[in-house]
Amino acid sequence: MAIRPGYVARETGNNLVRNFTITLASIMTVAVSLALVGASLMAQQGVERATRRWQGGIEFIVFLNPEATPEQIKAVEDDLKNNPQIDQNGVTFVDKQAAYAEFKELFRDSPEMIDSVTPEILPASFRVEPKDKTADTITALSDLYKTKPGVKQVVSATDTIKLVQKFSQFLTKVILVVAVSLLGVAVLLIMNTIRMAMYARRREIEVMKLVGATNWFIRVPFMAEGLVQGVFGVALSVGLLVIVRPWFQNVLPSSTEFPIFSDLVPASTDMLPIYLLMTVLGCLIGAGGAGIAVTRFLDV
Repeated sequence: MAIRPGYVARETGNNLVRNFTITLASIMTVAVSLALVGASLMAQQGVERATRRWQGGIEFIVFLNPEATPEQIKAVEDDLKNNPQIDQNGVTFVDKQAAYAEFKELFRDSPEMIDSVTPEILPASFRVEPKDKTADTITALSDLYKTKPGVKQVVSATDTIKLVQKFSQFLTKVILVVAVSLLGVAVLLIMNTIRMAMYARRREIEVMKLVGATNWFIRVPFMAEGLVQGVFGVALSVGLLVIVRPWFQNVLPSSTEFPIFSDLVPASTDMLPIYLLMTVLGCLIGAGGAGIAVTRFLDV
């Protein structure tokens, strides 16, 4: 028998309505579990993005006043390079143009903010790698250069970054464990929904097999039902993350209060791969769970 799209759509809709309560429970479980998966990936990506400038051995950054004179900048550079506690090759100067390019990359999701900033108002900076990377040494060096003429601010990472990364890793693992457990529950719910739908139509299925219907002819509408549940779950989970992301961004401290982690929330463009992964997982859970249920029922 040929599988007609109209037949698949009609049978899928009937099955969804017939088991509406269990179908709704399956969709909500898929949505919550996928939202947790997306949140864990968002948190992990946000921490990596926020600490990106500190990778490669950089332990603190000396921000210069935008009005600093060339003489003041040269004096700070010479002081950094001549300091015995600092690696001479570990001092990197970032001018205003480079700072502006980095600013545009970090805030590429906020064009209105980029339009309001020009390279002239951004501070140049020195990225510094000390020989001794212990917290006490870095704190002492940071305090030393805060008082230098032409220096606006010194920001060090050390303990803060390590603490945030450690907490992020722990939180990500906990969320993923909960998410995987809920995904397993979602699969079981979808399987149970499909089995109940097939049991309610067992006489009709027996007649269909007697008149020559193939297993795939019987299987496809039920797999489509599971796929629909997965797709609706994906839509709800993605919508939830779209709403939560800007809210989370608003409750975080501002860049002036907490400059190290001012970019903790990923840009919306960075969320696209996460949304894509959630979509694939939702479709696999829905269609896969339904396929397993149908196969087991037909084999009985």
